[in-house]
Amino acid sequence: MQALQMTAWQHEAELREVPNPEPGPGEVLVRIGGAGACHSDLHLTDEFPPGLLPLSLPFTLGHENAGWVEALGPGVQGVEVGEPVAIYGPWGCGRCRTCLLGMEDYCEHQGEIGVMGAGLGRDGGMAPLMIVPNPRHLVSLGNLDPVQAAPLTDAALTPYHAVKRSLDLLVPGSTVVVIGVGGLGHMAVQILQALCPATIVAVDQREESLVLAKELGAHHVVQSSPDAAAAVREACGGQGAAVVLDFVGTDATMALGVAVVRPLGHLTIVGIGGGSLPVSFFGVPYEASIATTYWGTLPELVEVLALARAGRIEARVQTYPLARAAEAYADLRSGSVRGRAVVVP
Repeated sequence: MQALQMTAWQHEAELREVPNPEPGPGEVLVRIGGAGACHSDLHLTDEFPPGLLPLSLPFTLGHENAGWVEALGPGVQGVEVGEPVAIYGPWGCGRCRTCLLGMEDYCEHQGEIGVMGAGLGRDGGMAPLMIVPNPRHLVSLGNLDPVQAAPLTDAALTPYHAVKRSLDLLVPGSTVVVIGVGGLGHMAVQILQALCPATIVAVDQREESLVLAKELGAHHVVQSSPDAAAAVREACGGQGAAVVLDFVGTDATMALGVAVVRPLGHLTIVGIGGGSLPVSFFGVPYEASIATTYWGTLPELVEVLALARAGRIEARVQTYPLARAAEAYADLRSGSVRGRAVVVP
């Protein structure tokens, strides 16, 4: 079969012929229905130097995956052949405290394992078939379409986790700012609409993304510009935002976040745009908390899929066949993807 593989650091992924995988003891073989193309893959392939991450090459890309159980390895119980499933992407040791809480994204032994998950050291879903090392990483899809569901495993799960950690601040009369309405940001707007009564302000430099944000429920949209902070604060009633979610992570977006968050508010940096934020006593509002987050938990993925089944959230997708997977990433580089790019092997 063909697979889109990362073969070298700071080098574009390549479509290669690889053997069909067979599940070993405890493993599950999944036929992939959809694999999301994530902007973080571009950081992985284009920017990160050798040695930055504890990953060995080559491996198949694709950490947002959904499909159908194709075959079971010896000893596997709890899933059935033909069952539609979403794949929880971060794979930890399964035994440490955080893993036992369903937080494999924060596994205490990640550095020792040598893989970070599907498409991150182990073969992911940019291929017709994929090995999942343990059935605990599978969540039943019910009636959800795997093509639509694949982005929910990251593009929705990651902002869901970021929103949940600050949900107590998002009370009636509060404001939340979403910076960057791309693959994750367009899901964040919907999640905020579903979970809280706060006023939602969306910021992006692309007019089409701001139009999408309004379609999805943002109450105000602001074009990224030198005057964006003033416009956002005006939309916040002059009080600043209770929560700022930065899905870009550049110097400029972090500076905007500090400029608009209120005292006691939360600035959560989700995007890995390579920026940095100087912090000093007078440099941020009093008692404003600044945090980074990574992915989300397995119980949160169950909740995300329940929201999707209830029709409360839906990924906007552009689909590509596997033969054009490189084009999906090229469109990500150019910023022309509206919503999420999904490869359909």
